[in-house]
Amino acid sequence: MSDASTGSDAEPDHDHEHHHEGPGYATPQAAIEEGGREKLAYVMSLYVGTDVDAPDFVAVVDLDPESDTYCEIVDRIELPNRGDELHHFGWNACSSSCHMEGLERRHLIVPGQRSSRIHVIDAQDRRNPELETVIEPEEVFEYDLSAPHTVHCIPDGEILISMLGDADGELPGGFLELNENFEIEGRWEPPGEIEMNYDYWYQPRQNVMVSSEWAAPKTYYPGFDLEDVEAGNYGRKLHFWDWEDGTVEQTIDLGEEGLIPLEVRFLHTPESTHGFVGAALSSNIFHFWHDENANGGQGAYRAEKVIDFESREHPDWDMPVPGLTTDILISMDDRYLFGSNWLHGDLWMYDISDPANPRRADSLSVGGTFGEVQEVQGRELNAGPQMIQLSLDGERLYWTTSLFSSWDEQFYPEEGEQGSVMLKADVDPRAGTLELDEDFLVDWGECPAGPARAHEIRWPDGDCTSDVWQ
Repeated sequence: MSDASTGSDAEPDHDHEHHHEGPGYATPQAAIEEGGREKLAYVMSLYVGTDVDAPDFVAVVDLDPESDTYCEIVDRIELPNRGDELHHFGWNACSSSCHMEGLERRHLIVPGQRSSRIHVIDAQDRRNPELETVIEPEEVFEYDLSAPHTVHCIPDGEILISMLGDADGELPGGFLELNENFEIEGRWEPPGEIEMNYDYWYQPRQNVMVSSEWAAPKTYYPGFDLEDVEAGNYGRKLHFWDWEDGTVEQTIDLGEEGLIPLEVRFLHTPESTHGFVGAALSSNIFHFWHDENANGGQGAYRAEKVIDFESREHPDWDMPVPGLTTDILISMDDRYLFGSNWLHGDLWMYDISDPANPRRADSLSVGGTFGEVQEVQGRELNAGPQMIQLSLDGERLYWTTSLFSSWDEQFYPEEGEQGSVMLKADVDPRAGTLELDEDFLVDWGECPAGPARAHEIRWPDGDCTSDVWQ
């Protein structure tokens, strides 16, 4: 049941020439110019940790300002089981396979973080997707893996999923590979290459992949405990892999200032080795790059802290409140780095024209512990900005507010009672500014079965956190 379609030839505008016959866009610039405005969003939606006894679902949100159902959830793909904890998801194919004639960006790969169940949703009808097949947890556990997280389409039509634990929810994690027919191929890497896992990004032209660290599922599932940090149960390392061999070539320990490095991004241009990672607990941003002169001229990756978000005092906390930098992304033109500080209630953008010296452009204070804006259209904002997604042209930034069900309950218990929201800011890339759009609000508190949480966001035709180029 592979995805097939036909496409026209298009030559990329870089030196690494290949024909664009498959899914996605020939270059990042082509994505900006050809992608068009986003008119639908798919959003991971969940009832885990709420009083609602119902399965999680994928929400289809209308983003077309000309539509009668603008800002509404127009469809829900309900999953067959309860308790999955939908979290991150991705496409079966993207721009890294644009050379593959006959391949189509058609299926969403939707894992359950707690259940280790992997759902395949057919989105040929973009507005009304349908569940096609399910890979049950027992099939995943056979490879001594669990807790699926990041889903990336990789070249040649296959799919790679980061797995955060072993079959028992302990360490080590690893990577699970699916073929184009959504069958498990096996582990991508030799067992034992890493202990902790979380997010990853790859640059095939540079033959490199970078992965980050959270913790063992049994550590973060119950919620956050500072004693686990003190015991070294949370990650602080980046791993740089040989992409072709699937082996770790270098590990960088970010130290005490790099605790819990979560979302990791290379620049979109395939020529670059520059990237960024957000260290959530330390609330710092690290820049990493390949230094050709390091290691006696053999070259090596380096990482350096370039942005620091200071903790803030709050009368209800017995310690300074960290920003908790939980998501980052890079604009398609590689000009801006955007991110969220979930506990503080901040959204921010930095000019990264010089990746080693990011320059603050603007920020918004919305929701969270310190947000200046605490309601939109009369709707209380019961949590801070969390997962973010940017339009391909870089002019609209959207976000949701749920981090992980047990962590939500710990820091923002009202979200489980009232549901999440999706909000939007208008971005002026020329001036480097953000402005809250108070006319935009999608409310998961109004779902038919009861209030739900909302997490990762995807566009039907690729976005700033789904597509990679060769």
